[in-house]
Amino acid sequence: MGELFMNDRVTGSEVLLRSLLIEGVECIFGYPGGSILNIYDSILDIPEFKSILVRHEQGAIHAADGYARATGKVGVCFATSGPGATNLVTGIATANMDSVPLVVITGNVSSSLLGTDAFQEADIVGITMPITKHSYLVRDIEELPRIIHEAFYIASTGRKGPVLIDIPKDVTSQLTTFEYSLDTPQIRGYKPDTQPDSNQIDKLLRAIEEAERPVILAGAGVIYSDASKELLAFVEKTRIPVTTTLLGLGGFPSGHELWMGMPGMHGTYTANTALQNCDLLISIGARFDDRVTMKTNGFAPKAKTIAHIDIDPAEIGKILLTAIPCIGDVKTILQQANLSAAPAKSELWLEQITENKNSFPLRYTDSDVTLKPQFVIEMISESTGGEAIITTDVGQHQMWAAQFYKYMHPRSIITSGGLGTMGFGLPSAIGAQIGNPNRLVVSVNGDGGFQMCAQELAVCALYKLPVKIVILNNQVLGMIRQWQELIYDNRFSSMNLSGSPDFVKLAEAYGVKGFRATNKEEAIEVWNKALEIDGPVVIDFTISQEENVYPMVAPGSTIDEMIMGDEA
Repeated sequence: MGELFMNDRVTGSEVLLRSLLIEGVECIFGYPGGSILNIYDSILDIPEFKSILVRHEQGAIHAADGYARATGKVGVCFATSGPGATNLVTGIATANMDSVPLVVITGNVSSSLLGTDAFQEADIVGITMPITKHSYLVRDIEELPRIIHEAFYIASTGRKGPVLIDIPKDVTSQLTTFEYSLDTPQIRGYKPDTQPDSNQIDKLLRAIEEAERPVILAGAGVIYSDASKELLAFVEKTRIPVTTTLLGLGGFPSGHELWMGMPGMHGTYTANTALQNCDLLISIGARFDDRVTMKTNGFAPKAKTIAHIDIDPAEIGKILLTAIPCIGDVKTILQQANLSAAPAKSELWLEQITENKNSFPLRYTDSDVTLKPQFVIEMISESTGGEAIITTDVGQHQMWAAQFYKYMHPRSIITSGGLGTMGFGLPSAIGAQIGNPNRLVVSVNGDGGFQMCAQELAVCALYKLPVKIVILNNQVLGMIRQWQELIYDNRFSSMNLSGSPDFVKLAEAYGVKGFRATNKEEAIEVWNKALEIDGPVVIDFTISQEENVYPMVAPGSTIDEMIMGDEA
């Protein structure tokens, strides 16, 4: 396709669209406005170009984010200048925190108006500088092909992340002869080195052979590197138990005997106690997030050695003192390590791990009267065999989805980890479904976060996307209420969501089928109906306001100081 496009005399808008097709972009998510209208006009002349019209710019970037996470490709979104661009800021920060490759393209006012406070002008490059991997303001149409190619290269190499390209309107209408090179860009100051130091890998392997209580903390880097198979082989060779972070879920199969669950604030008893008692801690593609470590100076106190495998040198030693740094691509490092990896002295340790898993599983008090959210997630997990793509919003439902869904494959959970962005769940499911048209995508939401981007139901209906949209509806901001109960002495403030719409009627207003369930029998019935419908479905599961997420580690506590809940 690239050769067919070359040497034509085209506008800047056509340069952009042709370049995106050459880069392999399948579709973009966006919302037009005056400053980007030349580009949208040119879309009509390129039938191969697929554009998804969302209902809010935040929906566009979250959809591009979900597409990127679920496919491993670069997600792309469009927005116009001023408010259109600033509406992308939360989504850019979300992608940046979670290392998601995006190319974000904004239109801006004409070059002669930049800096004059013109209508719908905003310095989006300046605004987003702290939350992008790199940014471009295109001043010359001749630079546009190079900039686009560099943007995709930067977004998708090294530690992945969002790159912004801001294009003034006059640049999109200027003419040039189209030429495009797919050679690897040579960018001063950007030379991502993914080749590891073999001496550090040898140190790691020696430490493993001497360890009696080793633990692997596996994060999103395993998934982003497509290293799940290598991690499984490494674990089986070394006999080291694994805990996977929220974003690392699915990077190691949940059914494996050496998997301990998720660690941290709402982690399992087994994972948290193992981290606190290990003598060797190996972080693989995880950044020691504060929701994992909690009280940092009390985290992994018995670990004689901490090893850290990460593609970003800036993460090494940032939170915890690291004795064995392995900088480079996770897949490459594990491939090299697997050549000579040997078992740790971990058999007695594994017996203790197994005993803890049996004695302290995740629990909840089931009910035939009140519908329990944990039951809903278990039902979805069992009915899909862990094969679905689950997207979540942020809050209690996110933690229940992390705890009670059994993720068997990488790229199966799409969730905002670092920034914790409400409104992420539904639009990210749209992107995940478009990127994976033959897979079941289930969007799990709370009633609070769902309402932040509920308008994207229109996209589900218009494009007949078969997303199953689950709402765990407790009529409150659940995690806020839980903190206020447990930490603020039952002083409940601004957490009541009464006055929310009837979600079944809201779905039907958009042309989407809606169901409601208030007990287990109804839940099973409507979920099975939803799975039979070839199109989008909203299911409103009515749950109790009083249900809490356990275990829980309170802020300021170490991760072994868990509140286990009444069920324990």
